Amino acid sequence: MKLQMHSIHFDADQKLINFIQKKADKLDTYYDRIIDGEVFMRLDKNDRSENKVVEIKMNVPGKQLFSKTQNGSFEAAADEAVEQLRRQLKKHKEKSLLAKQ
Repeated sequence: MKLQMHSIHFDADQKLINFIQKKADKLDTYYDRIIDGEVFMRLDKNDRSENKVVEIKMNVPGKQLFSKTQNGSFEAAADEAVEQLRRQLKKHKEKSLLAKQ
């Protein structure tokens, strides 16, 4: 799956980008008609320890799915965001299968 990565106000290292790409690629096993997606990584300007934010937009036929999570590390936030998208994809797939019947 083609993902555009955006790191806002910092430079993400290649290791982080590869980690997120690898996690997102697993979503193809749940729904094989994913068109593309965008990932936004940014640092929240609050004083809390959980200041890493990951937002993922994913385009599927007829719909755009979105997930936003905040955590202490980008890896943990990406894990949560991908898990949210997995649930959304499964629900979208079930609805599209029911609509075809």
